[in-house]
Amino acid sequence: MVENIFNNCLYFTVSKLSRSITKMAEEEFAKTGVSPTYGFLLMTVNEKPGISQNEICEILHIAPSTLTRFIDKLEVKGFVTRRSEGKNSFIYSTEKGKEHQKEIEKAWLSLYNRYSEILGYEEGDRLSKLVDDAVNKLEKK
Repeated sequence: MVENIFNNCLYFTVSKLSRSITKMAEEEFAKTGVSPTYGFLLMTVNEKPGISQNEICEILHIAPSTLTRFIDKLEVKGFVTRRSEGKNSFIYSTEKGKEHQKEIEKAWLSLYNRYSEILGYEEGDRLSKLVDDAVNKLEKK
């Protein structure tokens, strides 16, 4: 059966997983007014005020051009400010961004609980670690 062939393909199964978990994440983060990626970006900036754009790219595994668009949008919403020093940009949360942290953390916890109740808490944690380990190996090539 064709489906069985695809289900043995890491690319196919990870893409299928990504679509499924993205849908859940978007539903949970909808309550915050920002997408999951924007939420994780804001959490990162709140955790490390004055973080460079390069550091954020490394943490979130996104391209610099993508990050610039995300920061632009968060600036428009009043969640972050950007300070440039030469060629480097450093990102800081505004008070509004800091206040939004609790709502984002609630959405993140709700997402975690939602998929963990389906997969099982231990299985969800194990799967996250396996996927992270695989990504780290594949990126080292």
